[in-house]
Amino acid sequence: MEASPKAGGPRTARAGRAIASLRGSPGFRLLWVSNLFFYGGAWTQTMVLGWLVFDTTDSEFLLAVFTAVRLAPMLLGPFAGVLSDRYDRVRLLMIACLWALCAVVVVAVMASAGQVSYGALVAGGLAIGLAQSPSQPARGSLVLDLVGRENLSNANALNALAMNMTQVVGPAIGGAMISAFGAPAALWISTTWYAVSLLALWPLRGTGQAGRGRPEPVLGMLVSGFRTVLTSRLTAAVLFVTLAANVLLWPVYQGFMPVFAKDALGLDAAGLGWLLTCSGLGGLVGSLVIAMLGDFTFKGGLFVLGTAAWGALWSLFALSRSVPLSFALMACIGLMSASFGVLQTTLLLMTTAPEVRGRALGLQELAIGVMPVASLGLGAAAELVGVQATAFLSGLLLVVVLLTLAARVPQLVRYSGVDVP
Repeated sequence: MEASPKAGGPRTARAGRAIASLRGSPGFRLLWVSNLFFYGGAWTQTMVLGWLVFDTTDSEFLLAVFTAVRLAPMLLGPFAGVLSDRYDRVRLLMIACLWALCAVVVVAVMASAGQVSYGALVAGGLAIGLAQSPSQPARGSLVLDLVGRENLSNANALNALAMNMTQVVGPAIGGAMISAFGAPAALWISTTWYAVSLLALWPLRGTGQAGRGRPEPVLGMLVSGFRTVLTSRLTAAVLFVTLAANVLLWPVYQGFMPVFAKDALGLDAAGLGWLLTCSGLGGLVGSLVIAMLGDFTFKGGLFVLGTAAWGALWSLFALSRSVPLSFALMACIGLMSASFGVLQTTLLLMTTAPEVRGRALGLQELAIGVMPVASLGLGAAAELVGVQATAFLSGLLLVVVLLTLAARVPQLVRYSGVDVP
């Protein structure tokens, strides 16, 4: 009778540590639920719209153009960071949810009416991107507002967990709905997800206020944000990793997965959904592991070396022609992507001063915002040498870049997050 508590004690402690932020902060619980449904809508749309574009045009380059337009609002990151440091962050997120809800309803109505041309899909992607990307600095800053520095790594891991949970469910549902009922049904599902996300934010009104002091000119706030990065070698290195990953690999995932599924592996829409689901499952496990680690001391090393391993796995995936092997590799890719996805925001917030963290995340969004331009370049390369060769070389180059960075900025590899910037 006494052995059970002892046996279950460590497991219970690990489980409690994994959800520490959810248990300790009611506000973060609501934000987490909102993120869960917001990301669910985004993943479903990314899959469904990408499939519609490639199915309509059968062109890798036009798919890359769509991806570029869809992601172009990321270039507004610095201005979004200023808004995050200046205004109520919860209100900004609520506006983003409402805009996304309206945008996807318009696209779904057009799809249901059979009037979605390539131009309409591009316009719809832009509208959805305008809802998603500029809200990210407020979303990330609000996490630190709600949980504090000690639980930041855990909270970001739980947010990544939410993203990967929806990456598992969203594409699978989207692919199945396309096969069974057509693309409009999958788009309508994502409208309900945005509605739930908005409702979850409602009780948080007034808890994410920022910029209560004397208002600073927008240009001055932008300059101070850039200065924060330029005067911190660690912050600049973290942003450089974000930049490299979004130039070399994320455009492949965001833009070319329909090509891998349809041309290289012979999969239909449902197969593409399950391929993306494997990545989501891997990311789910990786995020859970990081959440269970709590406030661990090797954050920088896991960030750099884990991202390098992620690039190496992408190169292997590009060479695969076997469906089972590709599914397994995609799961491993998702697993290692957690080290990048969780820790880039955690390390950025930990290496910048509190009063400019919204702008720091805005600069991160700008670094992510190079993806549309990179998508065009990789799309042109794919037209010349093929998607598989392009993805292989991109993954290999990311490995080389990260190993070089580790040698040049060893303090990032050794960074624990314990010291205050």
